[in-house]
Amino acid sequence: MKTPFPGMDPYLEHPILWTGVHSRLINVISQQIAPGLLPRYVASIEERVLIDIPQTQRIPDLWIQRLSRPARDSLNAGTAVVDMDLEEPLVMEIPGDPIREHYIEILDRYQDLKVVTVIEVLSPINKTAGPGRDEYLRKKLATLESSTHLVEIDLLRRGTRVVDFSEQQLEAIGPFDYLVTVNRFQPGRTQYEIIPRQLRNRLPKFGIPLVAPDADVALDLQSALDDVYKDGSYMLRIHYERPCSPTLDAEDQSWAGECWLNYRQAHPELFGNAASSS
Repeated sequence: MKTPFPGMDPYLEHPILWTGVHSRLINVISQQIAPGLLPRYVASIEERVLIDIPQTQRIPDLWIQRLSRPARDSLNAGTAVVDMDLEEPLVMEIPGDPIREHYIEILDRYQDLKVVTVIEVLSPINKTAGPGRDEYLRKKLATLESSTHLVEIDLLRRGTRVVDFSEQQLEAIGPFDYLVTVNRFQPGRTQYEIIPRQLRNRLPKFGIPLVAPDADVALDLQSALDDVYKDGSYMLRIHYERPCSPTLDAEDQSWAGECWLNYRQAHPELFGNAASSS
């Protein structure tokens, strides 16, 4: 089942949702390209652990909710309650665990599992100033100084881009919301393959480089996102009737609302009478 939009679903960029979307997308990409890698290559999902991350970079993991009276009573079980008219507080929870980022390495079985290609799906922490971004850029530099290809998939409108282009070069690309870049191993490594996308465009199908002269393995990013959307049942979890976060301009927000209305009407099996009464 596809998303309500022809390309990226901007509602999936919400900081609360993105951690799960990111994990699912890494898994789906790995599964999609796996058959095309055989017999020489295998895809391995790796983990980068970030420990000393300040709270400013933990904003995507911040969850604020209003505690209902039954929940509050259960938490206060065994505690004397003096005044039942006390104002209900907001509960703020900040995870103290390390932040874990996943990425994909394509390994060459014919060269003792040498890393051929790294595929990164960017997270908010990679695009926000701080130790998380610094660590990502350090790993990126190490990859570019090796003989490994690098693929970066940026499906987040918010934050600072991690590409090495000047403002003039970015302007020459034209307006875009999302960006895929491929840096193939070559002397100097000065060339990037760039695939920009705007909100209303389908996400691309493009080649993931391997060892020459082997042909690229195809990755259909839109198909991968659609699988994530379906498997995560995001159509039942997202409040599309509310403004998007990160925000859209008025014209795009109106367009997004129309896309959602059409989607609900097209899937009465999911929304029942709610689809016709909207």
